[in-house]
Amino acid sequence: MADDNVVFVGSKEVMNYVLAVTTQFSEGSDEVILKARGRAISTAVDTAEITRNRFLQDVDIQDITTKTEELEDEEGGTSNVSAITITLGER
Repeated sequence: MADDNVVFVGSKEVMNYVLAVTTQFSEGSDEVILKARGRAISTAVDTAEITRNRFLQDVDIQDITTKTEELEDEEGGTSNVSAITITLGER
């Protein structure tokens, strides 16, 4: 799987990610993967829903995967952060 169809969701406005997803589909991708961690998870869900309901009605959620990632912090310790992967694909 190539990383060119992956959209990493962060702290930008939702519509920036919606544009990125619709651009991927218009360039010929048959699936686009949204990845987010922590507070950005709700932005990823919003991105998927706005894309499906307003812009690309022929796109559906194919898969949703959740996990907990262990990250090292500045003091050398670790902290757990939630992560989500949403796979969007054409029906």
